[in-house]
Amino acid sequence: MSSFVWDSPISIVAYVITAIAVFLSIFKYYLYITLGKITSSRNMEGKTVIVTGANSGIGKETARDLAKRGARVIMACRNMETAAKARDEIVAESNNQNIIVRHVDMSSLASVRAFANEILCTEAVIDVLIHNAGVAEGLISKVTSDGLEFTLATNYYGPFLLTHLLINMLKKSDQGRIIVVSSKLYRYANVRRDLSNINPTNSQFNAPTKLYNLSKFMEIMFTQELARRLQGTRVTANCLHPGVIDTGIWRNIPFPLNLVFKPIQWCFRTPEEGSRTTVYLTVAPEVEQISGKYFRGCKVTEINQRVQNIETQGKLWEASRTLVKLREEDPMI
Repeated sequence: MSSFVWDSPISIVAYVITAIAVFLSIFKYYLYITLGKITSSRNMEGKTVIVTGANSGIGKETARDLAKRGARVIMACRNMETAAKARDEIVAESNNQNIIVRHVDMSSLASVRAFANEILCTEAVIDVLIHNAGVAEGLISKVTSDGLEFTLATNYYGPFLLTHLLINMLKKSDQGRIIVVSSKLYRYANVRRDLSNINPTNSQFNAPTKLYNLSKFMEIMFTQELARRLQGTRVTANCLHPGVIDTGIWRNIPFPLNLVFKPIQWCFRTPEEGSRTTVYLTVAPEVEQISGKYFRGCKVTEINQRVQNIETQGKLWEASRTLVKLREEDPMI
């Protein structure tokens, strides 16, 4: 009887495949046991919620859940064709006709202003603003017509500007909430104290997800500084990590680097599962008085001290005001 030779090429490949399968199975189980649960059945009738990037992925599932709860949902999207299809699907499933599609390109300051002006003209109050839209570009920095790096413009600077323009609408709410969909990948980035890396526009070569990670770091800094500035108001600001989700956000990563993501897609959470913490922060009564926190799995989670540097948060805020070209007539926070 021939014995199995473990140092043969075939046995090594079999061992590696088995090890990967075991690892992915364990990771899948970990995702299951850490998945947050929403216990609130809160009805959202009479509440107006803006969800950016609501045409697909987490944003679409967030809009779907809130529509079922009776909320007036404003789907703020760049791709109006997919947004219209998503809206029709959500209306059919929820039987809620109060679902509105509005155009916004979060990478464009002019588009953000146009969207905000439309909201100011058509809405009486905004109860919840969910910054969900996001991109993960490839290896080379792209620069927008506003002189901002594209990934940072979409994920951070656009939301920064929109928050300012709509803050007075949120203050009209009995309990306004600002929710920022961030990521645990912030841990692999840092904002330098001299702020020299907050707008890299020199078309340099970047490691995969470097700019995305940086944008998530900046989002958390923004959320905590925003929460401090909103103390004494009825508006809170929190951010979250949705989990490892296959939302299509990595579609801009070029071949062959995108192949790295293929084997692990099996153990990603679904967009519906990824939306749970966002929905939780929108509807849960127990978070009404919580602000400036980072949530994961519907629970407050500790974050790295680097991202909590108050001095750098303040400096980033002031620099961001300049980069998004805030005007004297714009609302102050």
